Amino acid sequence: MHRTLIALAATTALAAPAFAQDKDIVDTAVDAGSFTTLVAAVQAAGLVDTLKGEGPFTVFAPTDEAFAALPAGTVEDLLKPENKDQLVSILTYHVVPGKVMSTDLTDDMSATTVQGSDVTIDLDNGVMVEDATVVTPDIAASNGVIHVIDKVIMPAS
Repeated sequence: MHRTLIALAATTALAAPAFAQDKDIVDTAVDAGSFTTLVAAVQAAGLVDTLKGEGPFTVFAPTDEAFAALPAGTVEDLLKPENKDQLVSILTYHVVPGKVMSTDLTDDMSATTVQGSDVTIDLDNGVMVEDATVVTPDIAASNGVIHVIDKVIMPAS
């Protein structure tokens, strides 16, 4: 049934944006169904309340496939309580304060993440954030926007 609702929302052009805008970033990601690893990581890192907060936030959200492409065991290690600080660092590297829509982006622009480091946006071959490609831009949420990316981006250690 859950997948049926998602498929119905995706096929109804007017329903998808209205549906997404009523929910915060976390609930929008949960409902999308392709961010179960990201949602589990956000829960393990204790960031749910933050990303359900007022915002606004811009989230570069890696898909489940992006997490699956990491070296074997990486996600499992990051989800361990003793690695919470590293997990928080990686996840907050995917979040920029404010609501940045794709139309606000410029080539070679730099944006400071919640983690504190900058990410670079490249518009030469589609929209890239560091070495990840934005595959679906501008998913509106009540407290910001989600841009779906095809790779987990890592802050410099």
